[in-house]
Amino acid sequence: MARPAAPRSRQGGLIRCIAIMVLVTIILFGLIILIIWLEVRPKLLTFTVEESSVHGFHLEKNHINGTFRFSMKSYNPNSKVSVYYNSMNVYVVYDEQTIAFSDAVVPFFQPRHNGTQFVVKPVAQPVLLMGSVSRDLRLEEKTGDIEVAVKVKANIRFRLGIWKSSERTLRVFCSSVVVHISSAKNFERSYCDVHL
Repeated sequence: MARPAAPRSRQGGLIRCIAIMVLVTIILFGLIILIIWLEVRPKLLTFTVEESSVHGFHLEKNHINGTFRFSMKSYNPNSKVSVYYNSMNVYVVYDEQTIAFSDAVVPFFQPRHNGTQFVVKPVAQPVLLMGSVSRDLRLEEKTGDIEVAVKVKANIRFRLGIWKSSERTLRVFCSSVVVHISSAKNFERSYCDVHL
């Protein structure tokens, strides 16, 4: 009578063995990731706006004309990770409305511990400005300074040794960037928030 119970105990032992193997695999995988992370210690990239200007700025009823120019700097603080910038879109935002855009940034590679400076030239978009945006821009135009936000959306890949990551989206937000209509004024560097 006891013999039919033997296959059940063998089944239970097999299930326990598989469960232990899965658990050990998960723990080993977690330890490998932890060791790699501790070795690499990835740090977030930093961005600043170093200079800004606008050329041909003109408000026409509820439309804006002009080309903005921002000299931006990206710094890679990582000692073992390099970055490929595959594409980049730059938006100039005023009071939550996009007023200028550029996607003409040439792809570039950023080595470890490197600061890379690049220039973007967003062009004013032929969009109808909201009433408050048009009114406030006119007021700021009279003072000679326009305060805008600069948003960057970039597709990037990381490189660690010979390994390259899949493409990821980097989002940068630079609030309170003052653009001088008259280039005679000094520019104060603007620091940006970076999200990955």
